[in-house]
Amino acid sequence: MNSDANWVEVAREFQETLGSSMQKAVSAMSGVSSAFPPEAPSVLMQGLPHANGTLPALQFDQTKLLEIQQAYIKDASVLWNNGLTQDAANMPTDRRFAAEAWQTNPLAHFSASSYMLNSQALMGMAEAVEGDEKTKARVRFAVEQWLAAAAPSNFLALNAEAQKKAIETQGESIAQGLQNLMHDMRQGHVSMTDESNFEVGQNVATTEGAVVYENTYFQLLEYKPLTEKIHEKPLLLVPPCINKFYILDLQPANSLIRYAVEQGHRTFVVSWRNPDESMQDKTWDDYIEHAAIQAIQVTREITGAKSINALGFCVGGTILATALAVLAARGEKPVSSVTFLTSLLDFSDTGILDIFIDETAVKFREMQMGQGGLLKGQDLASTFSFLRPNDLVWNYVVGNYLKGETPPPFDLLYWNSDSTNLPGPFYAWYLRNTYFENNLIKPGKLIVCGQPVDLSKLDMPAYIYGSREDHIVPIHGAYASTQVLTGTLRFVMGASGHIAGVINPPAKNKRSYWTSDKLKVTHEEWLLGATEHPGSWWSDWSAWLKRQAGKQVAAPKTYGSRKYKAIEPAPGRYVKVKA
Repeated sequence: MNSDANWVEVAREFQETLGSSMQKAVSAMSGVSSAFPPEAPSVLMQGLPHANGTLPALQFDQTKLLEIQQAYIKDASVLWNNGLTQDAANMPTDRRFAAEAWQTNPLAHFSASSYMLNSQALMGMAEAVEGDEKTKARVRFAVEQWLAAAAPSNFLALNAEAQKKAIETQGESIAQGLQNLMHDMRQGHVSMTDESNFEVGQNVATTEGAVVYENTYFQLLEYKPLTEKIHEKPLLLVPPCINKFYILDLQPANSLIRYAVEQGHRTFVVSWRNPDESMQDKTWDDYIEHAAIQAIQVTREITGAKSINALGFCVGGTILATALAVLAARGEKPVSSVTFLTSLLDFSDTGILDIFIDETAVKFREMQMGQGGLLKGQDLASTFSFLRPNDLVWNYVVGNYLKGETPPPFDLLYWNSDSTNLPGPFYAWYLRNTYFENNLIKPGKLIVCGQPVDLSKLDMPAYIYGSREDHIVPIHGAYASTQVLTGTLRFVMGASGHIAGVINPPAKNKRSYWTSDKLKVTHEEWLLGATEHPGSWWSDWSAWLKRQAGKQVAAPKTYGSRKYKAIEPAPGRYVKVKA
């Protein structure tokens, strides 16, 4: 490795081994390999491998390769010359190797340092690949997955911290780790929290209410008022159907549902049914007509309101917008204001998820389940976990199995593990028409429930929220909705990510949010004129929603109405069904 020619040969070896490395990474990613086509390497890189098994030629930036070579030789020489000497100044700063055992064990110190050096070189080579952005992103993702799986911290023979604990506990940690492994194998997923500490309806999803309507697709929950007077326009929340609704009602202290009730809104929530084989043929149209539109209609009938306020979260926002467009095409406008939380309407920027989407992937899903079938909830949950493999996968593999630890109870991670299935036709339609072809923003391109979809007809006031570090709905994607909707719009950006940014109650006084009274074409332009505020965006949203909610009226004494009587206490049966 002391000449340019040799380094070019390394690049060739990198190219030749990339396919197998990607396969190993994807094999490790049980969720990705099942939630997306099994020929994932060819999905992650266009044409890799070819049908005959050969790999296409990757082109590298020769200048960058030379820089990587020089840096690698320099750093490798220093590492090799230091040998097994302990040098705290040269200890990797990665938190996987932060424990004292990694610093005091010379072999562990050397293995961690070598791993970090090789990781830096491999990621540098991934960056040196020349090609379109999607190809480069797929290479980076595959290399990142392989490196995450190959870390010395993931193996008992190399993890000094786990070895030290095994000695201190006289092997008890290893025995407990094996028990944890067997437990997780039986339940079908890696434990992120002590799930035995939680029960839906007992210590999560506890806001008092009742189920006032149900059909094949959802239960409609109405919550008990906490104020003597309420606003005349009720509030309907449409959560994502790829998760369970109680992300909005984890604990009383961080429940957006309870917060809305406390602000004097008569609050209704869609609780999606967890699909089983009986729903394997349900379509996007079914969910729009028989769920979103039906929930709007029932909410109006129960309350007697001519119009309501509605909120859509994540995919729930996409479903809600589609439903409102269908209603608008029918000449109906039953929703007077709408809130979108980390939702995509314009799918031009889908972030890291874009690497999974191309014609091959979409056709595979259409062939596999476009006419019937189920996308298993755990497959989808695992896919999202592997978007952050060190934090959401290998961290728990090390803690649960190598150290024999029980992860602490955490309501959000319990919810994250409580997965939901999706009907195959629904999923296949969604994949092609949103993520792949971005058809929702093309007026009249889509016919849903017999009506042409035109989102520009949504001219009611809209509150649009995006999270700054969101990796599911990138902030630019959330902001793009301001260029699609035509009503009076307010865009707000919160700190943190897809979930933590949304679930940020004012009482905790955490994080911050940004506002601006002037919308611009791009998020970058908007941000230049935005003002940062400490604390939660919930207060800003509450003030906005109050202006949309009408006069104060007496709070009802009972749930539902004569036609729609209470069926069972909240949170209802549907949310308790496991995938």
